[in-house]
Amino acid sequence: MGQLAERSGVATSAIRFYESRGLVHSRRTTGNQRRYPQAELRRVAFIRTAQRVGLSLDEIAEALATLPDRRAPTKSDWHRLSKAWRPRLDEQIRRIELLRERLDGCIGCGCLSLRSCALTNPGDAAAARGTGAVFLEP
Repeated sequence: MGQLAERSGVATSAIRFYESRGLVHSRRTTGNQRRYPQAELRRVAFIRTAQRVGLSLDEIAEALATLPDRRAPTKSDWHRLSKAWRPRLDEQIRRIELLRERLDGCIGCGCLSLRSCALTNPGDAAAARGTGAVFLEP
């Protein structure tokens, strides 16, 4: 496990967690040490990349479950999977851009005033718009 952790840049505890979730697989030596095939390095890279774009471990597990024989994702696998995720990623990008634009105007001005800030919600007027940070929704 140490070699996989070193090569992937992922903590051994994270690799054990991924294995407990069925995302990566090892075999045990006669001394009960974990050994990971080379393909698991690519699976860990896939997991980390998918996490960086905001996918949950459940979504990553679903994607990896579509691969035959627990193999590492290929370029065509990644293309197929990322194509399915594109609408979600586009929505995330829109949200992040909106957040950047609104926070820039508010925090950038230096007022930090709750009386004049566009992100406040006096009297809970935004309750009808739903839960969460509705002013930051596109």
